[in-house]
Amino acid sequence: MGKARKNYSIYLMMLLIFGGLIYAAIMGGERFLHLSPVQSVAADDDAFAMFKTILLDNLTHPFSILLIQIIVVLIAVRIFASVFRYIGQPGVIGEIVAGIVLGPSVLGALYPEFFGFLFQPDSLTNLELISQLGLVLFMFVIGMEVDFGVLKNKINETLVISHAGILVPFFLGMLASYWVYEEYASRQTAFLSFALFIGISMSITAFPVLARIIQERNMTRKPVGILTIASAANDDVTAWCLLAVVIAITKAGTFGGALYTVFLTFVYIAVMFVVVRPFLKKIGMLYTNKEVINKTFVSFIFLVLVLSAAVTEILGIHALFGAFMAGVVMPSNFGFRKVMMEKVEDIALVFFLPLFFAFTGLRTQIGLINTPELWCVCLLLVTVAVVGKFGGCAVASRLVGESWKDSFTIGTLMNTRGLMELVALNIGYELGVLPPSIFVILIIMALVTTFMTTPLLNLVEWGFAAREQKKVLQRKLLLFFGRPETGSMLLSVYKLLFGKQLSYHQVIAAHYTTGTDANPTSVEQFFEESFIPVEKQAEHLDIHIEKRYRVTDNLVSDMISTVEAESPDILLLGAGPRFMTDGEKSMTSFFGLFRKKVDDVLEHASCPVAIFVNRDYHDGDELAVLINGSMDRFLFAHVRHLLENGDRFIRLYYFSGGSEEYMGQIHKINKQYANRVHLYPLVEMEDLALSTIHGLLILSYDTCVGIAANEKVFKALPSLLVMKDAS
Repeated sequence: MGKARKNYSIYLMMLLIFGGLIYAAIMGGERFLHLSPVQSVAADDDAFAMFKTILLDNLTHPFSILLIQIIVVLIAVRIFASVFRYIGQPGVIGEIVAGIVLGPSVLGALYPEFFGFLFQPDSLTNLELISQLGLVLFMFVIGMEVDFGVLKNKINETLVISHAGILVPFFLGMLASYWVYEEYASRQTAFLSFALFIGISMSITAFPVLARIIQERNMTRKPVGILTIASAANDDVTAWCLLAVVIAITKAGTFGGALYTVFLTFVYIAVMFVVVRPFLKKIGMLYTNKEVINKTFVSFIFLVLVLSAAVTEILGIHALFGAFMAGVVMPSNFGFRKVMMEKVEDIALVFFLPLFFAFTGLRTQIGLINTPELWCVCLLLVTVAVVGKFGGCAVASRLVGESWKDSFTIGTLMNTRGLMELVALNIGYELGVLPPSIFVILIIMALVTTFMTTPLLNLVEWGFAAREQKKVLQRKLLLFFGRPETGSMLLSVYKLLFGKQLSYHQVIAAHYTTGTDANPTSVEQFFEESFIPVEKQAEHLDIHIEKRYRVTDNLVSDMISTVEAESPDILLLGAGPRFMTDGEKSMTSFFGLFRKKVDDVLEHASCPVAIFVNRDYHDGDELAVLINGSMDRFLFAHVRHLLENGDRFIRLYYFSGGSEEYMGQIHKINKQYANRVHLYPLVEMEDLALSTIHGLLILSYDTCVGIAANEKVFKALPSLLVMKDAS
């Protein structure tokens, strides 16, 4: 304390001495006032009025306006994305809608003065440049997400499906332009350019949105999911190459004039694959983990990205294509791509893309569609988009041998457009090819085709559910695990409960990753690594397991939905050693669930639930069961099952003095399995702490809650399997 006072004294003396010297210097400088061209402020001037003038000047400064725009955009995007995720739609739809709401269609119509202040015409240039920079980074990430290994393995099917999903809607889009061009675009652009852009806008698939829908629906490892991902990646590469050609033709005016640009574009692509990609592959071999990727190497990668974008911009096919190709040719090593995407993706998705959505929204004026004829054009183009993409991909899938259900699923997913469509539409708008009214119509088409994906997938599932013959098994057993090693332990618990009969039951292992913003490549790696221990344990036990995986922001809600959808005979959860303790401050149960969240699952689960509380349990340890009177009578069935399907010795703890039926069950089990059951009568709960219990204790949830109130007794217990009967 004395040292602190000394320091404060020194600080005070320093302020007084140097403050006085500074004041003296200022006063001495007044003798130069007559030499200054700027007159000093009169004493009677209104100081507050001057402050307001300075504040207003600062507020209207371009940089201040830009910062305020960013704040408003980020808040709006987060709100709308959360709302759309809540109703089961991809968050990107909410982000696009947020941009439209901030534009003249909503904010500009309701609050024109605020809109005019916030989005001043001369301030939009800054917003546009930043959003374009964000798109460059985003397209770089999209390029890195293209997995050529998947494309190679499914090359035959994906070529047919993806190119059918481009050629059919492209043709129908050009055909539709015959009915649209003369009335709405002839005074602005040539027919060839307009028709080509309508065709390409019908053909694009939103790979990022599609990939995330597949993750959320647990389709990443299913054949239909793998085939769709591969087809979408092929579609992405082909569509962006085709878009580059369309841009070249549009800028040249004729196909002949664009031949030079097209030729140089193919030369550029060849150089990227033949020269740059092998060179980067050699360098990438040296950077297989995060620790050794230094700033020099990262700066080199960004230099490649910027050079590639600059080359394509100079060639006249847009910088976004160059950024996409830079991502495609990055080393395929997963560790390298994972690290680079972690460095780029978050800032691109969270910061830059919302600015792009806002800028797109500023261009979108729904009020331009103000006649029945324009709404008919809107309906026409939406129909063409759906029929061309959905129909083309579904029929092509069926022709290559897929079932009708999988064909409709692939067609539905490939019909998703979302963000990628917006990128292409903005390019067409910037080039002056798309008139404002048609631009708005195509924005609506992108939203509709993205929004309809999830409901249409549910409709396909429902429509074919009655036709599918499901495998009939004795029981359906579901387990949820957080840490990978917990999954194998929970599988051992099921083996303990059902013995050799486990192979005749349907066992489902589920693991959910929190955070829907995770990129598809990272999520695939999370999926692979998380299920390794449980798969090894299943192989050791000679049983088959089904895997369920999902990326979610609503863990408990999605778990409850899964339980309702699967309708298991038993649900098994995992928890840490301090489960139910009053002093629990850390996340102890699976996926960091606190007791309250476990209780939420228990409250909504209509099936029996078991919670495994691991306190250093090892397979083969002793087994004990505690039956606390008549309220735990459902445990008698589990005791009999354990004794019938296994060869384990069981310690049976019970409270004497219960009902006649309850005591009769105790003595009946003891008589029937005299050589494998040892009875331990209890008078009060403290007797349980004095007993030497090792291994695993099975007890009811209500009894566990009662014991947990006595911290001394509860801490003395071994690993627990807490059972709750069906609600």
